[in-house]
Amino acid sequence: MFTFIAWLILFIVCWPLAILALVLYPVFWILTLPFRLVGIAVDGVFGLLKGIILLPGKLLQR
Repeated sequence: MFTFIAWLILFIVCWPLAILALVLYPVFWILTLPFRLVGIAVDGVFGLLKGIILLPGKLLQR
């Protein structure tokens, strides 16, 4: 919602720049998609490592 309101304000202030942003947004989204997928995979690996490292402590606590 905030992005849409920001785009509307930009459209009122400078409509050619707003149209350019509207056209380039899908291109930017496609270019950044691989980085987001790598981030999700790295986050999963770190979560797995955290679970493996903390498992002995959780077993001893019970």
